[in-house]
Formats: sequence, C-alpha cells, structure tokens
Amino acid sequence: MTRDPLGRAPLALLVPAAVAVLLLLVPIGAMVVATDPGSLVDALGTEALQQALWLSLLTSTIAMVVCLVLGLPLAWLLARVDFRGRRAVRALVTVPMVLPPVVAGIALRSAFGRSGLLGEPLLHATGFAFPYTTWGVVLAHVFVSLPFVTIAIEGGLRTAGTAYDDAAATLGATRWTTFRRVTVPLALPGIAAGMVLGWARSLGEFGATITFNGNYPGTTQTMPTLIYVARQSDADAALALSLVMLAVSITVLVALRDRWLVPA
Repeated sequence: MTRDPLGRAPLALLVPAAVAVLLLLVPIGAMVVATDPGSLVDALGTEALQQALWLSLLTSTIAMVVCLVLGLPLAWLLARVDFRGRRAVRALVTVPMVLPPVVAGIALRSAFGRSGLLGEPLLHATGFAFPYTTWGVVLAHVFVSLPFVTIAIEGGLRTAGTAYDDAAATLGATRWTTFRRVTVPLALPGIAAGMVLGWARSLGEFGATITFNGNYPGTTQTMPTLIYVARQSDADAALALSLVMLAVSITVLVALRDRWLVPA
C-alpha cells in the first residue's frame, strides 16, 4: 500500500463518508435480499414487463438523441459565447432540475396539451397531440433530462478549455470547423458523462410521464409507472420489477463507463 504523503485521512471525514456509502447501498441491498426469486422469474415472463422495459429503453434512447442535438449547441453557447443574459439563460435551463415531477407534467400539459399554448395550434394544424402517446413520453423525458445533459456537457467544455480553440482560430479555422474538429473531440468525456446522466434520469422518470401521458400498457406505460401500479396490488411483484430496473440501469451504466467515461 502506498503511503499518502499528506498523512492519514481524519476520522472526522472517514465516518460521514462511510455513513454516506451505507445510506446509498443499504436500501439497494435490502431490496435485493427482499426480492423473492420466484416472483422475479414470474415477472420476467410477463408481457407487461417486456412491453414496459422496451418502451423505457426506446423512449430514453430517443430522448437522449434529442437531448444531444439540442443540448450540445446550448452547452457550447453557455460555455463559449459571452452574451448578455447568459446567467439568466443558464438559470432557466436548470429550472426543470428542481421542479417537482408532477409540476413538470402540469407544465408540459399547459404547453403541449390538446388545449395548451403550443399543443392546440399543433393539433389544429396536423391532427397530432403529444399527450397519451409514446412521443409524449419522449417529450416528458427530454424536458426532465435536457438540463442534466446540458449542464454536464457545459462542464466538460469548460474543463477542456479554449486554448486549442484559439489555436485553431489562428490557423484560419472557422468557428463551425473548430466546433466539429476541436471542441467536440476534446470534450467527449464530458459529453458522454452528460448523456449517461441524462439517460439514467430519463429511464427513471415517473411523475412528469404519468401526469402528462397517463399509464397505458404498450403506449405510455414505462417501467417506473408499471412498478407504481404493481405496488398497489402485489408488493412482491413490485420488488421483482424494481430489481429488473436496477439490473438494467447498473449494466448499462457500467458498460458505458468502461467504454467512454475514462479519465482524459
């Protein structure tokens, strides 16, 4: 063991750190222990779980594509362009992070509902409405995940710094060329971190989704809403479904970490 030149870690820091780890791990461990293997096997074979799991993975992935397309330019704007009102824009971007999920769902309904500010004109023009559709689930996921993606990517861009951007500019590269060939490659770890964080947030989204879209199997019923319904009638089934959700989340996050989230 290498001796730390700064000396031993003080107990005043080790004890709360250990309590924090236990606080995070004990509930998860208790859920794993409490899950009945028979209920888990039964849950894995149900059509409801397969539909909800597929819908969760599909909508979360589509939402992350949308978040990347929208969040990367926004993060670049906040990190690289000094404009009046930048702090206000950043503050507004973070608002959905602190909104209660049900409030987020009500806000989405006010804007994109059939009689909403944007939803009503959209319905009249195209006959399409977001609520109670799979695209409505994607919209809810984008709304709650985009701030996480944007802020994480902005942090990655700031960590990468502007020195190489400046060097590219002195060599005659346009800002668009610099963005594509210098800025983005250098910030890839931060971009990947933002995408993983946003995907995890999207996968676990519940409140905004059920408020805006209801809970219709095969259309808007994701894993969190299925677990919520199962909990009302069968606690063992809810535990089994929760364990499946935990396994999927850990598997994907570990896989992404090994491939992309490596130190720069």
